Amino acid sequence: MKLFDNHKPVIGCIHLLALPGAPKYEGSMEKILDAALMETEIYTQYHLDGLIVENFRDVPFYPTKLPPETIAAMAVIAKKITEIFNGPVGINALRNDASSALAVAVASGAHFIRVNVHTGAALTDQGTVEGKAFETLRLKKSLQADIKIFADVHVKHAAALGNRSIEQEATDAVERGLADALIVSGSGTGAATPIKDLERVKQSVQAPVFIGSGTHPGNLQELYNLADGFIVGSFFKKDGKANNLLDETRVKEFMDFYHSIQ
Repeated sequence: MKLFDNHKPVIGCIHLLALPGAPKYEGSMEKILDAALMETEIYTQYHLDGLIVENFRDVPFYPTKLPPETIAAMAVIAKKITEIFNGPVGINALRNDASSALAVAVASGAHFIRVNVHTGAALTDQGTVEGKAFETLRLKKSLQADIKIFADVHVKHAAALGNRSIEQEATDAVERGLADALIVSGSGTGAATPIKDLERVKQSVQAPVFIGSGTHPGNLQELYNLADGFIVGSFFKKDGKANNLLDETRVKEFMDFYHSIQ
């Protein structure tokens, strides 16, 4: 998979403010868009390799299909982001609406989607969530969309159903679910990714394997030699808390150290 110029890319998360219809929506699309573009400009200034746009603050999440107002809002914002960010942009339609993520990606010019449960099934705070790789890949084909699929393995905030190893889940996601890249994370947002899990997945597949949570300057040196890329959200926020706004000083700290070890 050739998507990023950098062989070990850093992908920053744009955690959108609550969108129209969500319980925490504050009544202003302009405010949401301004915040997203401000974060995009910061990420651009410090040369991140990619971004993921997420409806992160729309809690509690729909388990599968998002309503039209959420999809429309994400498409409008993502389009603005792709117009100013000089790198691949991804879409994550939480909790697990891969079809809407694909639709937003096509409409906005984004380059990849993240799917929390692509194959298999997981018990989550939204109940049981089932992978729909069969649906996602057929929609991708019908749209003639050159959009990559990043699939989580044993996704955070969930427990995989069935007595299947992380190696089996990883292999199926790539070989039977046709995922282009895999993501391994810790137990929750910002939680450290277990190195053993990362190593086990890396040994199971030929696809790129990204770390999806818990990367910071203190462990980046060790993780750099193990992973194919990094998705960073919580560390970049004020006080390292995912629900806070972006902290430019923390972005600079991380990226300065990252560039020093390349």
